Amino acid sequence: MAVALVSILCLDRVGLVSAVADCLFAAGINLRDTTFAVLGKGAEFTSICELPEGIGASWLQDELARLPELDGAQIRVVPYGFDPRPGPMGRITHRIEVSGGDQLGLIARLAEIFTQNGANIVRLDAQKLPESEGGRYVTRFSVWLPPDRVELCLAAVANTAGSLGLANTAEELAR
Repeated sequence: MAVALVSILCLDRVGLVSAVADCLFAAGINLRDTTFAVLGKGAEFTSICELPEGIGASWLQDELARLPELDGAQIRVVPYGFDPRPGPMGRITHRIEVSGGDQLGLIARLAEIFTQNGANIVRLDAQKLPESEGGRYVTRFSVWLPPDRVELCLAAVANTAGSLGLANTAEELAR
């Protein structure tokens, strides 16, 4: 079975994920790690896909391009050159959210704290909310933290957030 990376960048619209997922399902394609995000007025869909026998990357790219929801989209389907099975550091153990006013360099500071503590960022989501919703900047990290560094790492994140006047919440996931 071939494994491909499907990457789509397009205008955000209602029904986008449904149309893409239905197209992949109809072709017998199994989704592995998949992400979707609204980026401003655009959207990004990325997935590692298991292609059944007889389906190639170029065929799939052409099928996706036929979807009206993807009119004008940048669509890329290429062979996936990495092992599609995540290792232990690809498992999310903690979710950390920092919010408040927009802080230049915040993601860089927090990413450095994770690096210093041997943590792996599995997912990252940062969003500036509209002024009508308070204009807050919200950053969410889904991370794998080494068990022996959890307390130190979370304390460093809390100290950094607090020194910037930001709110910080952390959630430990069941192991």
